[in-house]
Amino acid sequence: MRELRYLFALLVGTKRKYVDPSRAVEILKDAFKSNDSQQQDVSEFTHKLLDWLEDAFQMKAEETDEEKPKNPMVELFYGRFLAVGVLEGKKFENTEMFGQYPLQVNGFRDLHECLEAAMIEGEIESLHSENSGKSGQEHWFTELPPVLTFELSRFEFNQALGRPEKIHNKLEFPQVLYLDRYMHRNREITRIKREEIKRLKDCLTVLQQKLERYLSYGSGPKRFPLVDVLQYALEFASSKPVCGSPVDDIDAGSPPGGSVPPQAIPSAAEQQVAASSELPRTPPAPPGAIPSRSVIHKPFTQSRVPPDLPMHPAPRHITEEELSVLEGCLHRWRTEIENDTRDLQERISKIHRKVELMYSDKSMIQVPYRLHAVLVHEGQANAGHYWAYIFDHHENRWMKYNDIAVTKSSWEELVRDSFGGYRNASAYCLMYINDKAQFLIQEEFNKETGQALVGIETLPPDLRDFVEEDNQRFEKELEEWDAHAQKALQEKLLASQKRREAESSAATAQAGEPEYLEQPSRNDFSKHLKEETVRTIAKASHDHEDKSPEAVLQSTPESTPSQPPSAQQAVKVAIPHVGRFVTESKEGGYDDEVMMTPNMQGIIMAIGKSRSVYDRCGPEAGFFKAIKLEYSRLVKLAQEDTAPETDYRLHHVVVYFIQNQAPKKIIEKTLLEQFGDRNLSFDERCHNIMKVARAKLEMIKPEEVNLEEYEEWHQDYRKFRETTTYLIIGLENFQRESYIDSLLFLICAYQNNKELLSKGPYRGHDHELISHYRRECLLKLNEQAAELFESGEDREVSHGLIIMNEFVVPFLPLLLVDEMEEKDVLAVEDMRNRWCSYLGQEMESNLQEKLTDFLPKLLDCSTEIKGFQEPPKLPSYPTHELCERFARTMLSLSRTPADGR
Repeated sequence: MRELRYLFALLVGTKRKYVDPSRAVEILKDAFKSNDSQQQDVSEFTHKLLDWLEDAFQMKAEETDEEKPKNPMVELFYGRFLAVGVLEGKKFENTEMFGQYPLQVNGFRDLHECLEAAMIEGEIESLHSENSGKSGQEHWFTELPPVLTFELSRFEFNQALGRPEKIHNKLEFPQVLYLDRYMHRNREITRIKREEIKRLKDCLTVLQQKLERYLSYGSGPKRFPLVDVLQYALEFASSKPVCGSPVDDIDAGSPPGGSVPPQAIPSAAEQQVAASSELPRTPPAPPGAIPSRSVIHKPFTQSRVPPDLPMHPAPRHITEEELSVLEGCLHRWRTEIENDTRDLQERISKIHRKVELMYSDKSMIQVPYRLHAVLVHEGQANAGHYWAYIFDHHENRWMKYNDIAVTKSSWEELVRDSFGGYRNASAYCLMYINDKAQFLIQEEFNKETGQALVGIETLPPDLRDFVEEDNQRFEKELEEWDAHAQKALQEKLLASQKRREAESSAATAQAGEPEYLEQPSRNDFSKHLKEETVRTIAKASHDHEDKSPEAVLQSTPESTPSQPPSAQQAVKVAIPHVGRFVTESKEGGYDDEVMMTPNMQGIIMAIGKSRSVYDRCGPEAGFFKAIKLEYSRLVKLAQEDTAPETDYRLHHVVVYFIQNQAPKKIIEKTLLEQFGDRNLSFDERCHNIMKVARAKLEMIKPEEVNLEEYEEWHQDYRKFRETTTYLIIGLENFQRESYIDSLLFLICAYQNNKELLSKGPYRGHDHELISHYRRECLLKLNEQAAELFESGEDREVSHGLIIMNEFVVPFLPLLLVDEMEEKDVLAVEDMRNRWCSYLGQEMESNLQEKLTDFLPKLLDCSTEIKGFQEPPKLPSYPTHELCERFARTMLSLSRTPADGR
């Protein structure tokens, strides 16, 4: 008990980043030892912990001679319910205490459904009838605890496999849960409402069955909406009658004018289907109407088509009187079916709404419980990871507690991780608190000053002393660590100096792979750093790490020696997210574009935050502090789960390397080169750190870093940025409906991205995204070209065929190369079907000749890429502009949903 008090007190008032719970955990492990060596279920552990704490409080109370106090564990976490039931015809009634209330998850959609099933067991009717031989029982809460815990059973034993399995089904739960319907005092009202809900659901089942008969009509394996069936019958009856058999007057021999390969000529049925699916339906022309074009023969075959050939099957004989009666009946039946369907849907919606609002009256919302904590498990039944979401009532936000990391969260993130059905994560325990029990969350105030107590001030005197002593020990540990680090640094510098002097005449280097970030600098520079370090260590300096980057960079040490005048000029630097600085730079030595890049911003901020170390220990120690801060920041960015519009790989090459698991030496050399950038010479501190970085770079031996591999990684990153630029320009043109301009950029983006992704899943961008817009761009161009061809105007027809011959046809093989891309293959078929549908239509002779020349190119099934143009030239975007355009483009896509994505 004492260790748990200390543990929770440290969680409230410690200055450490995290608290080590090992001592308390070891005690609990000894207390909860079981006979077998199997890992205990987390719910079982929670049960034992509550029981153990209850017993501990009970023992403490028995030690005193005073009036027996109430057990706080019982008062906070335990409630009571009344079990009322019938067992083999005999009624029974008893009261039971509960801590965690168990709920089954499988087969239920939300928490209320789980509770309803848990509160009722067996045949409900037997509870209210006499002389019944059936068994059943109801549970009614008689007393609810301030903290109500629901244990969600998400594991079940698979008898076939002989092992437990986790249930990943989605289960929704509200932020505010009203428990009035489960209270014993409301049992009569609840029973009436349950009977009404049961009646409504029975009615709902009947209505849904009736609706299904209308929506899935037929006696065979295929069913269709009855409204559509009547419409099809009406269309068939209204078609122009055919006086003969559909096979009459058709010559199956070879057509005049030579033979044509069968695969090049669609069948008549295929022509009719393609034409009916691609072209808008038009009503039959009225008698005497003049056609817009003269009847001409088909392309390819040169055979005449009967002008009265119907586009659809039609009845052979039907009189006007029969048609009139049939049309009247079909119209009337269709209207009746539509009205019946609409009435059924409206009644179903009303019943759903009535069931949802059944418990919304004022008398049933008097016992509100607010969600306070959610415990989440990710993994399978035999292994996984746990974390928790806890609501901060003072800050009014959710916090995520994941091992030693405590971060701000949101309800949306909680829903994604806790409801289930997404990945393998889901909630296994819910903790609700009584929304009317304000003592659970209210602040404590100082009786003398009236100010709110926070942190360590809220603890009782003995725990406050314990935490303060631990904080003092922690501060002493920090001082000892700093002193040890300073001493080690001095010893390292001195040892390095002696070693380099002794080995200056050596011709060969020692074997091994040194960590060059941990080595001291060159001989001459190390000597200078040593002298400067000895001078600065004795100074007392304040910790500036909590200041803003702007304040840190603009501040200068009090005892900074005056520098001799140099041929430098004052430059005002504006750095996004950091501020404006007046710096000195040699003329022509400052690059404003480089200073605005995200990686340079990060380096400047890291140098600013390492100010205190720099002042105490000199440039080399400041360099180590800055580079470690920057590397930690980049690792965090690489691990962050971001929205599609935020891609930190574009911000920094090291993030790209980390995500793709580049060798450590390559990452280190890249960081050193950035810290050694000449643009960092705008003030003395940055200039000295830059000199350290350059010294480290010169120490790298050729055998330590594979320069060929180093260049390959940077070449991949350049290709990634190039792919991003292609993608941005392609998507921007697509959104402007400049599909010709968009196509080449999207194709280059796709090809580059495919090459990058072949090396790793994080080397490029979303494959599906680029594939979708490349495919859509070709479909849009095909649609434009087809509309121009249908216009019949020579100029527009020629323009449409130019689009097809120069932009669509040459790139179709790209969609057919990978047979796994089913959507691409279907898109190609759609484009070909659109043009093949013209074979069954009447057209001018000049259109027929052009279609005859064009179709063989379109129908060429080879995957050889022909006429691929050189990649378009790309503009050079600065990093910040590239990131801004990428974010803007991706956001615009998210606001414009695309079919198929």
